[in-house]
Amino acid sequence: MMKIWVDADACPRMIKEVIFKVSARLKLNVILVANNQMNYPASELVSFIKVDQGADKADLYITENVENDDVVITADIPLASNVVQKNAYAINPRGEIYTKENVSERLSVRDFMQDLRDNGMSTEGPRAFDQKDKQNFNNAFDRLLTSLKKK
Repeated sequence: MMKIWVDADACPRMIKEVIFKVSARLKLNVILVANNQMNYPASELVSFIKVDQGADKADLYITENVENDDVVITADIPLASNVVQKNAYAINPRGEIYTKENVSERLSVRDFMQDLRDNGMSTEGPRAFDQKDKQNFNNAFDRLLTSLKKK
């Protein structure tokens, strides 16, 4: 059965709330993975995995455990790339669905921006998360889950 994995440390609370509601409505298991303890609803459908502190520990755990057709919510593009390579689905909290067709390009842009920052160039971070982003996520998440139920 499909599971929803959440790269939970950086996932906005309002997106987690959407995920919990969808989980309850569709009876889907949600697995939160994070370095830090967090609050989540008491539900047999929601579980929490606390990984060790350190860069990419949650990403590594998700990559090792995600299965074919699972859905991962993450803003981390390298994790999204790993997920897509395992024939699972990745969507970011702003509603962008990563695919085999677009994830390589996103990874290249991310790496290019990192190179600029490493060489002292100041780059802007993402704009503040807002209600429009929540709505975009909700719509894209719903479309993705609907398409997966038809499989």
